[in-house]
Amino acid sequence: MKKRHNKNEFDAAASEGGPDSADAFAPGAGRSDDEYDEGLPTADSPAPGADASGAEGSSGALDVDDGLGGGLQKRLVEQQERYLRLAAEYDNYRKRTTRERGEQTARAQADLVKQLIDGLDDLARFAHVDPATTDAATLVKGVEMVEKKLLKSLNAAGLELIDPTNQSFDPTVHEAVATEPALSPEDDHVVSRVYQVGYRFNGQLLRPARVVVKQWNG
Repeated sequence: MKKRHNKNEFDAAASEGGPDSADAFAPGAGRSDDEYDEGLPTADSPAPGADASGAEGSSGALDVDDGLGGGLQKRLVEQQERYLRLAAEYDNYRKRTTRERGEQTARAQADLVKQLIDGLDDLARFAHVDPATTDAATLVKGVEMVEKKLLKSLNAAGLELIDPTNQSFDPTVHEAVATEPALSPEDDHVVSRVYQVGYRFNGQLLRPARVVVKQWNG
C-alpha cells in the first residue's frame, strides 16, 4: 500500500529543506545550475528545424533567382537575334528595291530611245545629202517630216507641247520675256507671241513656254 503523508509531514519537510520539500517537486530538482542551463535553448542557438528550413529557403531563393536570370538572358539573346535578322532583311530589301528602280528606269529610257531611232535615221539621211544636187525646198520638207516623226514618237511616250499663243498668261507654265501694249482691255495679259514652246512630260513641267505678253496701259 502507498504511504500517505499528511499535511503536517509536508510542512515539516518543507521547513527542514529535505527531499520532501516543495523544491524537490520543482522542475529541474536534483540537477545543478550548469546541468539545467545546458538543456535550455539560448538566443544564439537555432530553433529546432531552423537549420534545415533556413538552408532549404535560401537554396530555393537562389534557384528562383537563377531561373529568372536565365530566362531574361535567353529572351535578350532571342531579341538580339531577331533584331539582326530584321536589319539584314531590311538591308536586302533596300538594295533590291534600289536595283529594281534602276532597272526600271533603264528600261524606260531604252524604250524611249527605241522610238527615236527611226527619226534619227531620217535626220541622218537629210544631214548627209549632197547640197549640189538637192534644192532647199526638198531639204525643208525633209526636216519637217523628221520633226513630225520625232514629235509623234515623243507624244506617244508622254511629251506634251505648250504653245499658248492668244491664251491668257499663266505664270505656272509660261515665262514672260517681254511685254507689248494691248489694243484693248480684253487683251490685257494675253500671250501675243511665243519665242520658245514649252514642254511637259507626263504632267511634269520640263520647260515653261517663253512668251511675249500684252499689257493694257489705259
